[in-house]
Amino acid sequence: MSESYVKRLFTILLDAVTDKDPQVQEQVCGALCALGESQPEEALRACEEHLRLHDKLAHPYRTMILRVMETVVSSHLGELDKGLARASILLASSEMTKVKELVCDWQQAASNVLVALGKRFISSVMEEILSKFQPGVLPHHFVVQTLANLSVSNVFGVVPFLTSILSTMLPMLSAAKPDSMRVVFCCALQRFSESTLEYLADLDQAPDPTVRKDAFATDIFSAYDILFHHWLQSREAKLRLAVVEALGPMSHLLPSEKLEEQLPKLLPGVLGLYKKHAETVHVSRSLGQILEAAASVGSRTLDVQLDSLLAALHAQICVPVESSSPLVMSNQKEVLRCFTVLACCSPDRLLAFLLPKLDTSNERTRVGTLQVVRHIINSAAAQMEVKQPFILSSMKLPLLDTNSKVKRAVVQVISAMAHHGYLEQPGGEAMIEYIVQQCALPPEAEPQKLGANSEALAADSVRAISVSTLYLVSTTVDRMGDVLWPYLFEFLVPVRFTGALTPLCRSLVHLAQKRQEAGAHALLIQYNGNVTLPSPYAMATRLLAVSSSPYLGDGRGAASLRLLSVLHRDIHPMLGQRWATAIPLLLEHLDGYTEETLSRKEWEEKLLMFLRDTLAVVSDNTWICQLSLEMCKQLPSYNGTPLEKNFLYKCIGTTLGAASSKEVVRKHLQELLETARYQEESEREGLACCFGICASSHLDDTLAQLEDFVKSDVFRKSAGIFNIFKDRSENEVEKVKSALILCYGHVAARAPRELLLARVESDIFRNMSQCFSTKVLGIKVETKDLGLRLCLAQSVCMASQAVRSSSHGSSFQLLRKPELVAQMMPVLWPRAIPRLLPQEFIKAEPSDSLRTPMRKKAMLACTYLVSLEPALEGQAQADLIHSCLHSIMAVLPEPEGVDSHQEHLSPWIKSPRGHERVRALGLSACLLQHFLKHLHISIIGKRLPPDQLISLLLTLFEGLGDPDQNCSRAAAVIVNCLLKERGHVLLEKVPEIVSVLCSKLQETHGEHVLQAAQHSVYVLAARHHAAVVSSLLGSPLPFDSHTCTLWRALAVEPGLATQVLGLLLEKMSGDVPFKESRAFLLSSAPDRVATLPPLAATCALYEVASAPASGPAVLELYPQLFAALLLRVSCTVGVQLPRNLQAKERKSASSGLASRSLEPCSSAVDALQAVLLRGGNDDVVQRMELEGGWQLLRTSAGHEEGVTRLASAMAKFAGPRLPLMMKALFATQSSVYEMQRVSSTAFLAELLSSNTVNDLMLLESLLDNLLARQKDTCARVRRLVLRGLANVASGSPDKVRAHGPQLLTAMIGGLDDGDDPHSLVALEAMVGLARLLDLVEAWDLRSVLLHVAIRIRPFFDSEKVEFRSASIRLFGHLNKACQGDCEDVFLEQLVGGLAPLLLHLQDPQPPVAAACRFALRMCGPNLECEELAAIFQKHLQEGRGLHFGEFLNTTCKHLMHHFPDLLGRLLSTSLFYFKSSWEDIRAAAPMLTGFLALHVEAERRPQVDLEQLLAALQLLLKDPAPAVRVKAAETLGRLVKFA
Repeated sequence: MSESYVKRLFTILLDAVTDKDPQVQEQVCGALCALGESQPEEALRACEEHLRLHDKLAHPYRTMILRVMETVVSSHLGELDKGLARASILLASSEMTKVKELVCDWQQAASNVLVALGKRFISSVMEEILSKFQPGVLPHHFVVQTLANLSVSNVFGVVPFLTSILSTMLPMLSAAKPDSMRVVFCCALQRFSESTLEYLADLDQAPDPTVRKDAFATDIFSAYDILFHHWLQSREAKLRLAVVEALGPMSHLLPSEKLEEQLPKLLPGVLGLYKKHAETVHVSRSLGQILEAAASVGSRTLDVQLDSLLAALHAQICVPVESSSPLVMSNQKEVLRCFTVLACCSPDRLLAFLLPKLDTSNERTRVGTLQVVRHIINSAAAQMEVKQPFILSSMKLPLLDTNSKVKRAVVQVISAMAHHGYLEQPGGEAMIEYIVQQCALPPEAEPQKLGANSEALAADSVRAISVSTLYLVSTTVDRMGDVLWPYLFEFLVPVRFTGALTPLCRSLVHLAQKRQEAGAHALLIQYNGNVTLPSPYAMATRLLAVSSSPYLGDGRGAASLRLLSVLHRDIHPMLGQRWATAIPLLLEHLDGYTEETLSRKEWEEKLLMFLRDTLAVVSDNTWICQLSLEMCKQLPSYNGTPLEKNFLYKCIGTTLGAASSKEVVRKHLQELLETARYQEESEREGLACCFGICASSHLDDTLAQLEDFVKSDVFRKSAGIFNIFKDRSENEVEKVKSALILCYGHVAARAPRELLLARVESDIFRNMSQCFSTKVLGIKVETKDLGLRLCLAQSVCMASQAVRSSSHGSSFQLLRKPELVAQMMPVLWPRAIPRLLPQEFIKAEPSDSLRTPMRKKAMLACTYLVSLEPALEGQAQADLIHSCLHSIMAVLPEPEGVDSHQEHLSPWIKSPRGHERVRALGLSACLLQHFLKHLHISIIGKRLPPDQLISLLLTLFEGLGDPDQNCSRAAAVIVNCLLKERGHVLLEKVPEIVSVLCSKLQETHGEHVLQAAQHSVYVLAARHHAAVVSSLLGSPLPFDSHTCTLWRALAVEPGLATQVLGLLLEKMSGDVPFKESRAFLLSSAPDRVATLPPLAATCALYEVASAPASGPAVLELYPQLFAALLLRVSCTVGVQLPRNLQAKERKSASSGLASRSLEPCSSAVDALQAVLLRGGNDDVVQRMELEGGWQLLRTSAGHEEGVTRLASAMAKFAGPRLPLMMKALFATQSSVYEMQRVSSTAFLAELLSSNTVNDLMLLESLLDNLLARQKDTCARVRRLVLRGLANVASGSPDKVRAHGPQLLTAMIGGLDDGDDPHSLVALEAMVGLARLLDLVEAWDLRSVLLHVAIRIRPFFDSEKVEFRSASIRLFGHLNKACQGDCEDVFLEQLVGGLAPLLLHLQDPQPPVAAACRFALRMCGPNLECEELAAIFQKHLQEGRGLHFGEFLNTTCKHLMHHFPDLLGRLLSTSLFYFKSSWEDIRAAAPMLTGFLALHVEAERRPQVDLEQLLAALQLLLKDPAPAVRVKAAETLGRLVKFA
């Protein structure tokens, strides 16, 4: 039985080879190979028999079977007996030579079988092959190919045959006419030569050590003669390449004298092929082999041919390399290999050829030459060692080349030089400097590199490769340590190397650490008279200055600080301990920020604190003075980087502040004043900061130096009278003055408070004023320069604040206060002090903009000055206030009437300034009171007879549209007075009055008319609200804007608004919401058309609730409004407008006039939103908007979800209002409208998911109400009841246990609901049970456990994803609930569900697969198998990727080990899923079958019905889905275990 079973297995698979899908074919072959692993001989026999019996089987399928045979042979070569090997050899030979024509895939597969067998059965294979390799007969193409491949795969087995083979082959060469045969002969000769060379190289291990090269020389030369002199001349490119590939290894077997004889022809012949072929890698490879052969025999011909060789090879290396062309790159490697041979043979002539080519300006020539130079430096190091000076000197011109490709090549050459000692020679320093120069290149200076490889090229940019090279040379080449140290320090300070600071610092840090580890001197830098090295002061200054912009240049701040840290002894011996603490803190601060988030001000302050600590630790005046001198010396270097220069100024101020030598301080301050670039704003600010910081320690010296500068010739040269009229000179003077004034301001701000008061008047404010003013011909002239005025205002602010903050500031008498205030006032309002300044020098602040920096600074300065003593005199104080007010408040224009006054006063009434609002409101009140005094209408109203009253009113209504606005306003006032006095007698006239008002509003579009009409309707409604509401409801829909305005007028007074809303509620709920009609006789369902009265009432309710004044009324009726509108929304979903209104709606929509939709449901939703907003529940409206709830409410499909989201929002944000709202909704239980019952049930159900219900003690009443709805005729209501009951698990989990029996009974009833054709109630019950099971009493659960498990099992394979997901997840919860206490009857259900769960892991729907993961994790503990439980927990976690095959294999292994009795049930279940409607599960089912079969114990195998299984899998191999066929084939490969 076993033999027939295996044979049938092979037969099924071999028949399946003809499948049309490539993946299935591949898997079938894989299955055959898998069977072959277990039964190699049976596999080979089956394949041989199949090919023999199916002689007409197409060659692609024969090819696949032959490949299976090759795989089996290769894996089990040692197990095959000679008879089977002989049969396979004969079959493969027959298949290979069955047709004369070339069918490469088929014949190659057969050849590969022979080659695989030849590794062990070489004699048999050679016997068969040589039988078809007879003298005088041109053999089959693949006979020769097989011999060639055999010679390589079994060198020791074939080489002894080669002399015989070659003697047979040589006559064939002349007879071979087809190029294809010639090509294969060339290939054979190449392989024979290669195998011979390998044999000779390992002669000590060869079976016949007597074999010598001479034995092949004659035959090889004869073959060489034909190949070189005849075939190489062929026009067929493929043949020429085959010839040249053969000539390379053949040249090693030629006799020395023959090779020497042939070289003069051979070398030019091979070189000539470069011109004939685009792909030259084969030519270069062969040439390299020929050159190696020639060099090995010491050929003199190479010297003769050297020039032509060098020229040809150099031309090849200069071909531009495309990174996407591996052939070109391979060719260059082979060419470089040729150069290596020549460098070892003729180094002098090679360099004489190469080095002059470095002087050319051609990019390709120079780049190619540099590549060769780099290569020979590495590959011919011994020969090049004495040539180092010549190679170094030849690099002068390439170092000057600006081409990026040349630069990259130069850097690579320098890298090679570093590894071989070149840079230790004279001239090596120039190479290092070159690398540093390239590191300093700015990124934007690199040329643009566009195209597909732009990213790769960017990473390989000159700067990037230079940075990498510098670091690698510093860290990996030990001999470079003494070359780079301390030489690299010379590049730290010069500005042109700024871009290289980061890589320089990193390299220097590494080198310094290595020297410290090696036990270097206390000082790492030994100057020894080397004047080119920067001093410690220069290094400290440079590294500190560049650290102020820490993220520039790839993070130069951190790199600079790290270098400072390792150089602490060289900077100063005392700094080690302090810097060991301070610098890591600075680096940690940088790590916590990015370039965008770092505060520069905070970072600079930290660096200045670091500098102050350093100076304090050193406490050496000489050292500090030297440091300050170096800082001043480096200042000009930062002219191009203003931020860093500004910081360096602050460092100078800090350092001078720590110096004790007053002469040094004053000297440096003088130099700074004389050399500053005053035209730059940042420099003026930096200079001022420097003086301010310095003044904190040297106040007198700083002030004295400033005063000396003002009196000096340097300053006077710029301020002469003859320069005042020259714009440029004047501008320069103003900039100097600005800087000086700023200096005084910063000095005052930083000066010690105990010293400030004595000098602020005489030395600071006096000199500020002096710098600000200029005397021309004895006349004091104020400046017109905005920058100077800003500096003055800023400095006055700083100085005034400093005075105020001093301990005696409150009593200090600032005598210059009036003068300083006067200097500020022209800025605020030039007309305020016309006496002070000539008008032509005054530039007033712009009147059209309040927010100017000058106005703000001047007012701040005045604010600080006013707080100082002495107080301003009355007139001066009045002038100051007057100037400030006039500088910001425009003068009101002449009044033109009440409206005009209101228009002009409106901005002041809304002013953020309190005093402005007070004054504006007072003036407005006076104007209105004056206007009202002249109205005496009430007397007229009381005396007018009733019949004349209506006539008067109608006449006055006409006056509302009078073109004279005064007349119109008068008519409006009289109308409102009459309605107020006599409105009680106008009940019958209300419709007429409302109609007239509406028509008048349509005729007249004045705002005053609209306001008058609103007030009239309000007054009238106060007397007759029902009549007014009824009249307005009669207005045509949709309401026009005027009608909407009249509705909103009814909300002005809370009492009236409450009455109006009550009436509208009655109108909205008192009539049927829609009528049903059939648009077509044959339509399946009637259309629902809205009735007009409830629709009009809904629109009106929206308008009233939209008015802000309706808030109190809405709050009073909130529960009724909410419930009624929610029900209105529910019963208008899908309801249409009447046809006449549909036409109106379309017309208004197309014209763009419609502000709101009249669609019934949308209008109800809008009204509900308005009520919520007016009731103070803005957060509910916003939450619904964010979640899309309002849109859901409007649609039939989403309405239920919309109600749920609304209930959730109400529970969260409007909890206290729920009791009354619930009471209103409870009453809907008996509503005749199904949708109203659905909506109210959905709302109440969702409330149970919130704990608010429990907090308000509403849980019991809610549960009772929902349970009462269980028998509702509507399945949707019954479903929502179950959802609400399940929501208790979320809202009040602690109450579930108490209500457990009720809740479980309801859920079980839902599972058994037979009146729902779509089983949606059962679905809700499953979802609800899954939520409740963890919370109910175990005893309550035990009684229903089995019933639930049985009831949900059919849903595992439901066509609907929701049912599959819910039922499987509930199955998991059932397992979770009974973990550790699983009864046998339930265990039976668990075992029955195991296979479906495993297979549904491959369910096409992710929710179902996720449910299966959960269920299996829960099932694990109940199986009482720790290994399975652990596997389920490890592999099936949510969000983790699952390798299904690996997981299923492991699971089946443990199932068969621990539960072998389950085999039959699992297999039968698996076979059932072979017919699943889902492709993924049909594919998973045979996988489960295969893995079960793979791991079944031997004694259990008889339980498997192999016939049934094979029939099922054979049928599955014909499945329409390729993926299923693939898995069926894979499973068949695993069934070999049953053999």
